[in-house]
Amino acid sequence: MGIFDSLKPSFWDKKPGKGLGENLFNYRRMWQLAMLITSVVTLGPLLTLAVIDYRLSEKASESETMLRVTRLVSNTKRVVSAFLEEREAAVWFVTRDNTYEELADPARLDQILESLKVSFGGFVDLGVLDASGKQVAYVGPHALVGRDYSQQTSFKEVLSKGRYVSDVFRGFRDDPHLVVTVRRDLPDGGFFVLRATLDTARFMSLTTGLELAAHGEAFLINREGVLQTPSTLYGAVLTKAPFEVPQYQEHTTVIPGEAVGAPDMVVGYAYIPDSPFILVISKSRSELMSAWYETRLDMMGFLVGSIWVMLLTILGVSTYLVSKIHEADRKRVAALHHVEHADKMASIGRLAAGVAHEINNPLAIINEKAGLIKDLFTYRQEYQSDPRLMKHMDSIIASVQRCGTITKRLLSFARHLDVCLQPVGVRKVVEEVLGFLHKEAEYRSIEVKLQGGENLPDVVSDRGQLQQIFLNLINNAFQAMSDGGHLAIAISPEPNGGLSVAVSDDGCGISETDQKRIFEPFYTTKASKGGTGLGLSITYSLVQELGGRVDLVSEVGHGTTFTVRLPAEAPPKQKGECDAGSARG
Repeated sequence: MGIFDSLKPSFWDKKPGKGLGENLFNYRRMWQLAMLITSVVTLGPLLTLAVIDYRLSEKASESETMLRVTRLVSNTKRVVSAFLEEREAAVWFVTRDNTYEELADPARLDQILESLKVSFGGFVDLGVLDASGKQVAYVGPHALVGRDYSQQTSFKEVLSKGRYVSDVFRGFRDDPHLVVTVRRDLPDGGFFVLRATLDTARFMSLTTGLELAAHGEAFLINREGVLQTPSTLYGAVLTKAPFEVPQYQEHTTVIPGEAVGAPDMVVGYAYIPDSPFILVISKSRSELMSAWYETRLDMMGFLVGSIWVMLLTILGVSTYLVSKIHEADRKRVAALHHVEHADKMASIGRLAAGVAHEINNPLAIINEKAGLIKDLFTYRQEYQSDPRLMKHMDSIIASVQRCGTITKRLLSFARHLDVCLQPVGVRKVVEEVLGFLHKEAEYRSIEVKLQGGENLPDVVSDRGQLQQIFLNLINNAFQAMSDGGHLAIAISPEPNGGLSVAVSDDGCGISETDQKRIFEPFYTTKASKGGTGLGLSITYSLVQELGGRVDLVSEVGHGTTFTVRLPAEAPPKQKGECDAGSARG
Protein backbone atom coordinates (compact mmCIF):
# COMPACT_ATOMS: atom_id res chain seq x y z
CA MET A 1 0.00 0.00 0.00
CA GLY A 2 1.43 3.35 -1.08
CA ILE A 3 1.47 6.61 0.83
CA PHE A 4 -1.43 7.97 -1.21
CA ASP A 5 -3.53 4.89 -0.51
CA SER A 6 -2.96 5.26 3.22
CA LEU A 7 -3.86 8.98 3.15
CA LYS A 8 -6.66 8.69 0.59
CA PRO A 9 -10.01 9.85 2.05
CA SER A 10 -12.90 7.40 2.13
CA PHE A 11 -14.88 9.30 -0.52
CA TRP A 12 -12.09 9.31 -3.13
CA ASP A 13 -13.23 6.25 -5.10
CA LYS A 14 -16.96 6.79 -4.66
CA LYS A 15 -18.89 7.32 -7.86
CA PRO A 16 -22.20 9.19 -8.13
CA GLY A 17 -25.31 7.13 -8.85
CA LYS A 18 -29.00 7.48 -9.50
CA GLY A 19 -31.85 6.82 -7.17
CA LEU A 20 -32.50 7.37 -3.50
CA GLY A 21 -30.16 4.59 -2.47
CA GLU A 22 -27.11 5.95 -4.29
CA ASN A 23 -24.54 8.71 -3.68
CA LEU A 24 -25.79 12.09 -4.83
CA PHE A 25 -22.45 13.74 -5.58
CA ASN A 26 -19.15 13.18 -7.29
CA TYR A 27 -17.13 13.70 -4.14
CA ARG A 28 -13.73 13.70 -5.82
CA ARG A 29 -14.84 16.47 -8.18
CA MET A 30 -16.45 18.35 -5.27
CA TRP A 31 -13.15 18.12 -3.36
CA GLN A 32 -11.16 19.29 -6.38
CA LEU A 33 -13.48 22.26 -6.94
CA ALA A 34 -13.33 23.17 -3.25
CA MET A 35 -9.52 23.02 -3.33
CA LEU A 36 -9.31 25.02 -6.58
CA ILE A 37 -11.78 27.76 -5.69
CA THR A 38 -10.51 28.17 -2.12
CA SER A 39 -6.89 28.22 -3.29
CA VAL A 40 -7.59 30.82 -5.97
CA VAL A 41 -9.61 33.04 -3.63
CA THR A 42 -7.04 32.72 -0.85
CA LEU A 43 -3.72 32.62 -2.68
CA GLY A 44 -4.64 35.00 -5.54
CA PRO A 45 -4.68 38.21 -3.44
CA LEU A 46 -1.68 36.99 -1.43
CA LEU A 47 0.43 36.38 -4.53
CA THR A 48 -0.71 39.65 -6.12
CA LEU A 49 0.29 41.64 -3.04
CA ALA A 50 3.54 39.67 -2.79
CA VAL A 51 4.46 40.53 -6.40
CA ILE A 52 3.57 44.20 -5.92
CA ASP A 53 5.53 44.38 -2.67
CA TYR A 54 8.46 42.59 -4.32
CA ARG A 55 8.56 45.10 -7.17
CA LEU A 56 8.26 48.10 -4.88
CA SER A 57 10.92 46.77 -2.51
CA GLU A 58 13.26 46.00 -5.40
CA LYS A 59 12.82 49.51 -6.84
CA ALA A 60 13.36 51.06 -3.42
CA SER A 61 16.52 49.00 -2.96
CA GLU A 62 17.79 49.97 -6.41
CA SER A 63 17.07 53.63 -5.68
CA GLU A 64 18.97 53.34 -2.41
CA THR A 65 21.86 51.71 -4.28
CA MET A 66 21.91 54.53 -6.85
CA LEU A 67 21.81 57.09 -4.07
CA ARG A 68 24.78 55.49 -2.31
CA VAL A 69 26.84 55.46 -5.50
CA THR A 70 25.81 59.06 -6.27
CA ARG A 71 26.81 60.16 -2.79
CA LEU A 72 30.18 58.43 -3.04
CA VAL A 73 30.92 59.95 -6.47
CA SER A 74 29.82 63.39 -5.33
CA ASN A 75 32.01 63.29 -2.23
CA THR A 76 35.03 62.06 -4.18
CA LYS A 77 34.42 64.70 -6.82
CA ARG A 78 34.58 67.40 -4.15
CA VAL A 79 37.83 65.94 -2.77
CA VAL A 80 39.53 65.89 -6.18
CA SER A 81 38.20 69.32 -7.07
CA ALA A 82 39.35 70.77 -3.74
CA PHE A 83 42.81 69.23 -4.19
CA LEU A 84 43.23 70.90 -7.59
CA GLU A 85 41.66 74.20 -6.58
CA GLU A 86 43.88 74.53 -3.50
CA ARG A 87 47.06 73.99 -5.48
CA GLU A 88 45.92 76.22 -8.32
CA ALA A 89 45.10 78.98 -5.81
CA ALA A 90 48.49 78.50 -4.14
CA VAL A 91 50.30 78.90 -7.45
CA TRP A 92 48.18 81.96 -8.29
CA PHE A 93 49.03 83.48 -4.92
CA VAL A 94 52.77 82.95 -5.51
CA THR A 95 52.60 84.80 -8.83
CA ARG A 96 50.82 87.69 -7.14
CA ASP A 97 53.07 87.81 -4.11
CA ASN A 98 56.36 87.75 -6.00
CA THR A 99 57.81 89.71 -8.90
CA TYR A 100 59.17 88.16 -12.02
CA GLU A 101 62.72 88.93 -10.90
CA GLU A 102 62.15 87.22 -7.55
CA LEU A 103 60.68 84.13 -9.15
CA ALA A 104 63.46 83.99 -11.71
CA ASP A 105 65.92 83.65 -8.81
CA PRO A 106 66.47 79.89 -8.23
CA ALA A 107 67.11 80.38 -4.52
CA ARG A 108 63.88 82.25 -4.01
CA LEU A 109 62.02 79.77 -6.18
CA ASP A 110 63.40 76.85 -4.18
CA GLN A 111 62.35 78.55 -0.95
CA ILE A 112 58.84 78.97 -2.31
CA LEU A 113 58.70 75.28 -3.37
CA GLU A 114 59.67 74.14 0.10
CA SER A 115 57.01 76.38 1.63
CA LEU A 116 54.38 74.93 -0.72
CA LYS A 117 55.39 71.37 0.12
CA VAL A 118 55.14 72.07 3.83
CA SER A 119 51.92 74.08 3.77
CA PHE A 120 49.95 72.27 1.04
CA GLY A 121 51.89 69.21 -0.04
CA GLY A 122 51.56 67.51 -3.40
CA PHE A 123 54.12 69.72 -5.24
CA VAL A 124 57.14 68.22 -7.06
CA ASP A 125 58.80 71.19 -8.82
CA LEU A 126 58.32 74.80 -9.92
CA GLY A 127 59.32 76.47 -13.18
CA VAL A 128 59.11 80.02 -14.62
CA LEU A 129 58.39 80.46 -18.34
CA ASP A 130 58.89 83.73 -20.18
CA ALA A 131 56.54 85.06 -22.85
CA SER A 132 58.20 82.91 -25.52
CA GLY A 133 57.57 79.70 -23.59
CA LYS A 134 61.18 79.16 -22.58
CA GLN A 135 61.75 77.97 -19.03
CA VAL A 136 64.04 80.56 -17.45
CA ALA A 137 64.06 79.15 -13.92
CA TYR A 138 63.40 75.68 -12.48
CA VAL A 139 63.73 73.92 -9.12
CA GLY A 140 63.02 70.21 -8.85
CA PRO A 141 64.41 66.72 -9.50
CA HIS A 142 64.90 67.18 -13.27
CA ALA A 143 67.21 69.37 -15.42
CA LEU A 144 64.66 71.33 -17.39
CA VAL A 145 66.10 74.90 -17.50
CA GLY A 146 66.05 76.27 -21.02
CA ARG A 147 63.34 73.86 -22.26
CA ASP A 148 60.85 75.31 -24.75
CA TYR A 149 57.24 74.70 -23.75
CA SER A 150 55.66 76.97 -26.36
CA GLN A 151 54.22 74.01 -28.27
CA GLN A 152 52.80 72.20 -25.29
CA THR A 153 49.06 72.26 -24.60
CA SER A 154 49.50 73.62 -21.10
CA PHE A 155 51.30 76.75 -22.36
CA LYS A 156 48.76 77.38 -25.11
CA GLU A 157 45.81 76.94 -22.74
CA VAL A 158 47.24 79.25 -20.05
CA LEU A 159 47.78 82.03 -22.60
CA SER A 160 44.05 82.06 -23.39
CA LYS A 161 42.59 81.21 -19.96
CA GLY A 162 45.06 82.72 -17.48
CA ARG A 163 45.22 79.53 -15.45
CA TYR A 164 45.13 75.90 -16.47
CA VAL A 165 45.20 72.41 -14.95
CA SER A 166 46.54 69.86 -17.40
CA ASP A 167 45.64 66.20 -17.73
CA VAL A 168 48.30 63.55 -17.13
CA PHE A 169 50.95 63.45 -19.85
CA ARG A 170 54.60 62.42 -20.26
CA GLY A 171 56.28 65.60 -21.57
CA PHE A 172 60.04 66.10 -21.64
CA ARG A 173 60.63 63.94 -18.57
CA ASP A 174 58.86 60.96 -20.22
CA ASP A 175 57.01 60.17 -17.03
CA PRO A 176 53.27 60.56 -16.37
CA HIS A 177 52.61 63.81 -14.52
CA LEU A 178 50.25 66.78 -14.47
CA VAL A 179 50.91 70.49 -14.08
CA VAL A 180 49.14 73.61 -12.85
CA THR A 181 50.05 76.80 -14.79
CA VAL A 182 49.16 80.43 -13.98
CA ARG A 183 49.89 83.51 -16.15
CA ARG A 184 50.96 86.83 -14.59
CA ASP A 185 50.65 89.95 -16.72
CA LEU A 186 53.36 92.63 -16.29
CA PRO A 187 52.88 96.42 -16.32
CA ASP A 188 54.91 96.77 -19.52
CA GLY A 189 52.48 94.52 -21.40
CA GLY A 190 54.55 91.38 -21.09
CA PHE A 191 53.79 88.29 -18.98
CA PHE A 192 55.35 85.23 -17.49
CA VAL A 193 53.96 81.82 -16.50
CA LEU A 194 54.54 79.93 -13.26
CA ARG A 195 54.40 76.22 -13.88
CA ALA A 196 54.00 73.71 -10.97
CA THR A 197 54.16 69.91 -11.28
CA LEU A 198 51.91 68.06 -8.86
CA ASP A 199 52.81 64.86 -7.04
CA THR A 200 51.32 62.11 -9.24
CA ALA A 201 51.26 59.54 -6.44
CA ARG A 202 49.44 61.96 -4.15
CA PHE A 203 47.00 62.77 -6.93
CA MET A 204 46.31 59.16 -7.72
CA SER A 205 45.79 58.34 -4.06
CA LEU A 206 42.66 60.47 -4.16
CA THR A 207 40.93 57.63 -6.05
CA THR A 208 43.02 54.56 -5.23
CA GLY A 209 42.77 55.28 -1.52
CA LEU A 210 38.99 55.00 -1.42
CA GLU A 211 37.69 52.11 0.67
CA LEU A 212 35.57 50.28 -1.85
CA ALA A 213 34.34 46.69 -1.87
CA ALA A 214 36.40 43.91 -3.40
CA HIS A 215 34.91 44.38 -6.87
CA GLY A 216 34.66 48.19 -6.85
CA GLU A 217 37.12 50.77 -8.04
CA ALA A 218 37.52 54.50 -8.73
CA PHE A 219 39.60 56.10 -11.48
CA LEU A 220 39.92 59.27 -13.55
CA ILE A 221 39.81 59.67 -17.32
CA ASN A 222 40.21 62.76 -19.48
CA ARG A 223 37.82 64.06 -22.10
CA GLU A 224 39.37 61.73 -24.71
CA GLY A 225 38.81 58.63 -22.57
CA VAL A 226 42.47 58.15 -21.58
CA LEU A 227 43.05 56.79 -18.08
CA GLN A 228 44.54 59.37 -15.73
CA THR A 229 44.85 56.99 -12.80
CA PRO A 230 45.35 53.19 -12.92
CA SER A 231 42.37 50.83 -13.18
CA THR A 232 42.28 47.13 -12.37
CA LEU A 233 39.64 46.62 -15.05
CA TYR A 234 40.93 48.82 -17.89
CA GLY A 235 44.69 49.06 -17.45
CA ALA A 236 47.50 51.45 -16.51
CA VAL A 237 47.76 55.23 -16.70
CA LEU A 238 47.55 56.76 -20.20
CA THR A 239 45.79 53.65 -21.55
CA LYS A 240 42.76 54.26 -23.72
CA ALA A 241 39.63 53.11 -21.93
CA PRO A 242 37.60 50.56 -23.94
CA PHE A 243 34.33 52.46 -23.57
CA GLU A 244 32.85 55.69 -24.79
CA VAL A 245 33.36 58.82 -22.74
CA PRO A 246 30.19 59.47 -20.72
CA GLN A 247 28.10 62.37 -21.86
CA TYR A 248 28.73 65.65 -20.07
CA GLN A 249 26.42 66.25 -17.12
CA GLU A 250 26.62 69.12 -14.71
CA HIS A 251 25.67 66.92 -11.79
CA THR A 252 26.76 63.49 -10.67
CA THR A 253 25.15 60.75 -12.77
CA VAL A 254 24.69 57.01 -12.31
CA ILE A 255 24.55 54.81 -15.40
CA PRO A 256 24.20 51.06 -16.05
CA GLY A 257 27.41 49.05 -16.06
CA GLU A 258 26.82 48.04 -19.70
CA ALA A 259 27.85 51.59 -20.71
CA VAL A 260 31.44 50.91 -19.56
CA GLY A 261 31.57 47.24 -20.50
CA ALA A 262 30.83 45.94 -16.99
CA PRO A 263 27.24 44.60 -16.93
CA ASP A 264 27.49 43.44 -13.31
CA MET A 265 28.54 46.89 -12.06
CA VAL A 266 26.76 50.09 -11.11
CA VAL A 267 28.75 53.08 -12.45
CA GLY A 268 28.68 56.68 -11.35
CA TYR A 269 30.60 59.52 -12.95
CA ALA A 270 31.09 63.25 -12.54
CA TYR A 271 33.00 65.92 -14.48
CA ILE A 272 35.55 67.68 -12.27
CA PRO A 273 34.97 71.42 -12.77
CA ASP A 274 37.80 73.56 -14.23
CA SER A 275 39.80 70.46 -15.14
CA PRO A 276 39.98 67.88 -17.93
CA PHE A 277 39.18 65.04 -15.54
CA ILE A 278 36.13 62.81 -15.32
CA LEU A 279 35.72 60.81 -12.13
CA VAL A 280 34.37 57.28 -12.63
CA ILE A 281 33.43 54.96 -9.74
CA SER A 282 32.09 51.45 -10.31
CA LYS A 283 30.71 49.12 -7.64
CA SER A 284 29.45 45.56 -7.87
CA ARG A 285 25.68 45.40 -8.20
CA SER A 286 25.50 42.15 -6.24
CA GLU A 287 27.47 43.64 -3.35
CA LEU A 288 25.37 46.78 -3.32
CA MET A 289 22.19 44.70 -3.44
CA SER A 290 23.35 42.06 -0.97
CA ALA A 291 21.07 43.35 1.77
CA TRP A 292 18.14 43.27 -0.63
CA TYR A 293 19.03 39.74 -1.73
CA GLU A 294 19.02 38.57 1.88
CA THR A 295 15.70 40.29 2.48
CA ARG A 296 14.38 38.77 -0.72
CA LEU A 297 15.33 35.29 0.43
CA ASP A 298 13.58 35.90 3.75
CA MET A 299 10.51 37.20 1.92
CA MET A 300 10.46 34.25 -0.47
CA GLY A 301 10.95 31.80 2.39
CA PHE A 302 8.13 33.40 4.35
CA LEU A 303 5.89 33.46 1.26
CA VAL A 304 6.58 29.82 0.39
CA GLY A 305 6.05 28.79 4.01
CA SER A 306 2.79 30.74 4.16
CA ILE A 307 1.58 29.17 0.91
CA TRP A 308 2.40 25.70 2.22
CA VAL A 309 0.56 26.36 5.48
CA MET A 310 -2.44 27.76 3.60
CA LEU A 311 -2.49 24.87 1.13
CA LEU A 312 -2.29 22.34 3.95
CA THR A 313 -5.08 24.17 5.77
CA ILE A 314 -7.18 24.31 2.61
CA LEU A 315 -6.47 20.64 1.99
CA GLY A 316 -7.44 19.70 5.53
CA VAL A 317 -10.59 21.84 5.65
CA SER A 318 -11.75 20.78 2.16
CA THR A 319 -11.15 17.13 2.93
CA TYR A 320 -12.92 17.48 6.28
CA LEU A 321 -15.98 19.22 4.81
CA VAL A 322 -16.32 16.86 1.85
CA SER A 323 -15.83 13.90 4.22
CA LYS A 324 -18.64 15.25 6.39
CA ILE A 325 -20.89 15.63 3.33
CA HIS A 326 -19.97 12.11 2.25
CA GLU A 327 -20.65 10.80 5.75
CA ALA A 328 -24.01 12.56 5.84
CA ASP A 329 -24.87 11.17 2.42
CA ARG A 330 -23.87 7.69 3.55
CA LYS A 331 -26.04 8.04 6.64
CA ARG A 332 -28.88 9.19 4.41
CA VAL A 333 -28.44 6.19 2.13
CA ALA A 334 -28.07 3.88 5.12
CA ALA A 335 -31.25 5.30 6.66
CA LEU A 336 -33.12 4.82 3.38
CA HIS A 337 -31.87 1.24 3.16
CA HIS A 338 -32.78 0.73 6.79
CA VAL A 339 -36.29 2.00 6.13
CA GLU A 340 -36.48 -0.09 2.98
CA HIS A 341 -35.28 -3.10 4.93
CA ALA A 342 -37.81 -2.45 7.68
CA ASP A 343 -40.61 -2.07 5.12
CA LYS A 344 -39.50 -5.27 3.41
CA MET A 345 -39.39 -7.09 6.72
CA ALA A 346 -42.82 -5.74 7.60
CA SER A 347 -44.18 -6.91 4.25
CA ILE A 348 -42.56 -10.30 4.73
CA GLY A 349 -43.96 -10.42 8.24
CA ARG A 350 -47.48 -9.65 7.07
CA LEU A 351 -47.12 -12.21 4.29
CA ALA A 352 -45.74 -14.77 6.74
CA ALA A 353 -48.58 -14.08 9.16
CA GLY A 354 -51.14 -14.54 6.39
CA VAL A 355 -49.47 -17.72 5.16
CA ALA A 356 -49.20 -19.06 8.72
CA HIS A 357 -52.92 -18.44 9.39
CA GLU A 358 -53.86 -19.98 6.06
CA ILE A 359 -51.73 -23.05 6.77
CA ASN A 360 -52.86 -23.36 10.38
CA ASN A 361 -56.51 -23.90 9.38
CA PRO A 362 -55.96 -26.97 7.14
CA LEU A 363 -53.32 -28.24 9.57
CA ALA A 364 -55.86 -28.13 12.37
CA ILE A 365 -58.34 -30.05 10.23
CA ILE A 366 -55.70 -32.60 9.23
CA ASN A 367 -54.68 -33.00 12.86
CA GLU A 368 -58.28 -33.51 14.01
CA LYS A 369 -59.10 -35.93 11.17
CA ALA A 370 -55.88 -37.88 11.78
CA GLY A 371 -56.72 -38.15 15.47
CA LEU A 372 -60.25 -39.30 14.64
CA ILE A 373 -58.98 -41.92 12.22
CA LYS A 374 -56.54 -43.17 14.80
CA ASP A 375 -59.34 -43.47 17.36
CA LEU A 376 -61.48 -45.36 14.85
CA PHE A 377 -58.61 -47.70 14.15
CA THR A 378 -58.28 -48.50 17.84
CA TYR A 379 -61.94 -49.74 17.89
CA ARG A 380 -61.47 -52.12 14.95
CA GLN A 381 -59.54 -55.25 15.77
CA GLU A 382 -58.30 -55.78 12.23
CA TYR A 383 -56.83 -52.25 12.08
CA GLN A 384 -55.55 -52.26 15.63
CA SER A 385 -53.56 -55.39 15.01
CA ASP A 386 -51.79 -53.77 11.99
CA PRO A 387 -48.76 -51.84 13.41
CA ARG A 388 -48.03 -50.22 10.07
CA LEU A 389 -51.27 -48.27 10.07
CA MET A 390 -50.75 -46.96 13.59
CA LYS A 391 -47.15 -46.02 12.73
CA HIS A 392 -48.26 -44.07 9.65
CA MET A 393 -50.93 -42.26 11.65
CA ASP A 394 -48.39 -41.25 14.31
CA SER A 395 -46.11 -39.98 11.53
CA ILE A 396 -48.92 -37.84 10.09
CA ILE A 397 -49.73 -36.35 13.51
CA ALA A 398 -45.98 -35.61 14.17
CA SER A 399 -45.62 -33.90 10.78
CA VAL A 400 -48.67 -31.76 11.49
CA GLN A 401 -47.20 -30.77 14.86
CA ARG A 402 -43.90 -29.87 13.15
CA CYS A 403 -45.71 -27.68 10.63
CA GLY A 404 -47.54 -26.05 13.50
CA THR A 405 -44.22 -25.24 15.21
CA ILE A 406 -42.90 -23.62 12.01
CA THR A 407 -46.02 -21.47 11.58
CA LYS A 408 -45.78 -20.38 15.21
CA ARG A 409 -42.20 -19.24 14.59
CA LEU A 410 -43.30 -17.32 11.49
CA LEU A 411 -46.02 -15.65 13.53
CA SER A 412 -43.48 -14.85 16.25
CA PHE A 413 -41.23 -13.01 13.73
CA ALA A 414 -44.17 -11.19 12.21
CA ARG A 415 -45.56 -10.18 15.61
CA HIS A 416 -42.27 -8.58 16.74
CA LEU A 417 -41.46 -6.36 13.75
CA ASP A 418 -42.76 -3.28 15.59
CA VAL A 419 -40.58 -1.99 18.43
CA CYS A 420 -41.95 -3.24 21.74
CA LEU A 421 -39.94 -3.43 24.96
CA GLN A 422 -40.78 -6.34 27.24
CA PRO A 423 -39.00 -8.93 29.36
CA VAL A 424 -37.25 -11.27 26.97
CA GLY A 425 -35.40 -14.53 27.55
CA VAL A 426 -32.28 -14.13 25.46
CA ARG A 427 -31.55 -17.88 25.30
CA LYS A 428 -35.07 -18.55 24.05
CA VAL A 429 -34.66 -15.94 21.30
CA VAL A 430 -31.37 -17.53 20.22
CA GLU A 431 -33.01 -20.97 20.20
CA GLU A 432 -35.80 -19.63 17.98
CA VAL A 433 -33.28 -18.23 15.50
CA LEU A 434 -31.30 -21.49 15.50
CA GLY A 435 -34.57 -23.35 14.85
CA PHE A 436 -34.83 -21.59 11.50
CA LEU A 437 -31.20 -22.32 10.61
CA HIS A 438 -30.79 -25.86 11.92
CA LYS A 439 -31.53 -27.42 8.50
CA GLU A 440 -28.70 -25.44 6.88
CA ALA A 441 -26.42 -26.42 9.76
CA GLU A 442 -27.31 -30.09 9.29
CA TYR A 443 -26.86 -29.89 5.50
CA ARG A 444 -23.39 -28.30 5.85
CA SER A 445 -22.37 -30.45 8.85
CA ILE A 446 -21.82 -27.33 11.00
CA GLU A 447 -21.68 -28.08 14.71
CA VAL A 448 -23.61 -25.52 16.77
CA LYS A 449 -23.13 -25.23 20.53
CA LEU A 450 -25.29 -23.02 22.74
CA GLN A 451 -23.91 -22.48 26.24
CA GLY A 452 -25.27 -20.65 29.28
CA GLY A 453 -28.34 -18.53 29.76
CA GLU A 454 -30.61 -21.15 31.36
CA ASN A 455 -30.85 -19.53 34.76
CA LEU A 456 -30.15 -15.94 33.83
CA PRO A 457 -32.82 -13.27 34.30
CA ASP A 458 -34.68 -11.79 31.34
CA VAL A 459 -33.70 -8.43 29.90
CA VAL A 460 -36.15 -5.69 28.99
CA SER A 461 -35.66 -5.33 25.25
CA ASP A 462 -37.33 -5.78 21.88
CA ARG A 463 -37.74 -9.40 20.80
CA GLY A 464 -38.00 -8.64 17.07
CA GLN A 465 -34.80 -6.59 17.00
CA LEU A 466 -32.96 -9.24 19.00
CA GLN A 467 -34.10 -11.86 16.49
CA GLN A 468 -32.74 -9.74 13.61
CA ILE A 469 -29.45 -9.15 15.46
CA PHE A 470 -28.79 -12.82 16.16
CA LEU A 471 -30.04 -13.92 12.74
CA ASN A 472 -27.58 -11.54 11.03
CA LEU A 473 -24.65 -12.61 13.21
CA ILE A 474 -25.30 -16.34 12.83
CA ASN A 475 -25.84 -15.97 9.07
CA ASN A 476 -22.50 -14.11 8.81
CA ALA A 477 -20.83 -16.88 10.79
CA PHE A 478 -22.28 -19.54 8.46
CA GLN A 479 -21.02 -17.62 5.42
CA ALA A 480 -17.52 -17.28 6.91
CA MET A 481 -17.20 -21.00 7.68
CA SER A 482 -16.62 -23.87 5.33
CA ASP A 483 -18.61 -27.12 5.61
CA GLY A 484 -17.89 -28.98 8.81
CA GLY A 485 -17.22 -25.82 10.81
CA HIS A 486 -17.96 -25.09 14.46
CA LEU A 487 -20.20 -22.35 15.83
CA ALA A 488 -20.29 -21.55 19.55
CA ILE A 489 -22.83 -19.23 21.17
CA ALA A 490 -22.14 -18.33 24.80
CA ILE A 491 -24.56 -16.35 26.99
CA SER A 492 -23.14 -14.88 30.19
CA PRO A 493 -24.07 -12.17 32.73
CA GLU A 494 -22.57 -8.66 32.68
CA PRO A 495 -21.44 -6.70 35.77
CA ASN A 496 -24.09 -4.03 35.11
CA GLY A 497 -26.92 -6.57 35.29
CA GLY A 498 -27.19 -7.10 31.55
CA LEU A 499 -26.19 -10.02 29.38
CA SER A 500 -23.54 -10.69 26.75
CA VAL A 501 -23.96 -13.05 23.82
CA ALA A 502 -20.72 -14.16 22.11
CA VAL A 503 -21.09 -15.69 18.63
CA SER A 504 -17.80 -17.43 17.72
CA ASP A 505 -16.90 -19.24 14.51
CA ASP A 506 -13.76 -20.89 13.18
CA GLY A 507 -14.06 -19.35 9.73
CA CYS A 508 -11.66 -17.29 7.63
CA GLY A 509 -11.39 -14.35 10.06
CA ILE A 510 -11.27 -10.59 9.36
CA SER A 511 -8.10 -8.58 8.70
CA GLU A 512 -7.17 -5.60 10.90
CA THR A 513 -7.80 -3.20 8.00
CA ASP A 514 -11.31 -4.54 7.46
CA GLN A 515 -12.06 -4.57 11.20
CA LYS A 516 -11.78 -0.77 11.29
CA ARG A 517 -14.58 -0.39 8.72
CA ILE A 518 -16.61 -3.57 9.17
CA PHE A 519 -19.61 -1.75 10.68
CA GLU A 520 -19.70 1.00 8.04
CA PRO A 521 -22.73 0.97 5.72
CA PHE A 522 -22.09 -0.72 2.36
CA TYR A 523 -18.63 -1.90 3.36
CA THR A 524 -18.40 -5.59 2.55
CA THR A 525 -15.69 -8.18 2.05
CA LYS A 526 -18.14 -10.43 0.20
CA ALA A 527 -18.99 -8.23 -2.79
CA SER A 528 -18.20 -11.09 -5.18
CA LYS A 529 -20.71 -13.30 -3.31
CA GLY A 530 -23.49 -10.74 -3.46
CA GLY A 531 -22.89 -9.05 -0.10
CA THR A 532 -24.50 -5.60 0.30
CA GLY A 533 -22.51 -4.38 3.30
CA LEU A 534 -25.70 -3.64 5.26
CA GLY A 535 -26.04 -6.71 7.52
CA LEU A 536 -23.47 -5.79 10.16
CA SER A 537 -24.24 -2.09 9.79
CA ILE A 538 -27.93 -2.71 10.56
CA THR A 539 -26.94 -5.08 13.37
CA TYR A 540 -24.68 -2.40 14.87
CA SER A 541 -27.46 0.21 14.65
CA LEU A 542 -30.05 -2.13 16.23
CA VAL A 543 -27.74 -2.96 19.15
CA GLN A 544 -27.12 0.76 19.74
CA GLU A 545 -30.85 1.46 19.65
CA LEU A 546 -31.26 -1.13 22.40
CA GLY A 547 -28.59 0.60 24.48
CA GLY A 548 -25.91 -2.03 23.93
CA ARG A 549 -22.71 -2.37 22.00
CA VAL A 550 -20.97 -4.85 19.72
CA ASP A 551 -17.34 -5.94 20.24
CA LEU A 552 -15.26 -7.71 17.63
CA VAL A 553 -12.26 -10.00 18.05
CA SER A 554 -10.89 -11.69 14.95
CA GLU A 555 -7.75 -13.27 13.59
CA VAL A 556 -7.25 -14.15 9.96
CA GLY A 557 -7.34 -17.93 9.51
CA HIS A 558 -8.53 -18.63 13.07
CA GLY A 559 -12.05 -17.27 13.27
CA THR A 560 -14.14 -14.40 14.57
CA THR A 561 -16.09 -13.58 17.71
CA PHE A 562 -18.87 -10.97 17.80
CA THR A 563 -19.97 -10.13 21.34
CA VAL A 564 -23.32 -8.37 21.81
CA ARG A 565 -23.55 -6.68 25.22
CA LEU A 566 -27.13 -5.85 26.22
CA PRO A 567 -28.19 -3.71 29.18
CA ALA A 568 -30.66 -5.01 31.74
CA GLU A 569 -33.21 -2.56 30.30
CA ALA A 570 -33.22 -0.80 26.94
CA PRO A 571 -33.43 3.04 26.87
CA PRO A 572 -36.91 4.39 27.66
CA LYS A 573 -37.20 6.19 24.30
CA GLN A 574 -37.61 2.78 22.64
CA LYS A 575 -40.60 1.76 24.71
CA GLY A 576 -43.86 1.15 22.89
CA GLU A 577 -47.24 -0.50 23.40
CA CYS A 578 -47.22 -4.32 23.36
CA ASP A 579 -50.26 -6.48 22.75
CA ALA A 580 -50.96 -9.49 24.88
CA GLY A 581 -49.74 -11.96 22.32
CA SER A 582 -46.45 -10.21 22.04
CA ALA A 583 -45.95 -10.08 25.73
CA ARG A 584 -46.37 -13.79 26.04
CA GLY A 585 -43.80 -14.52 23.32
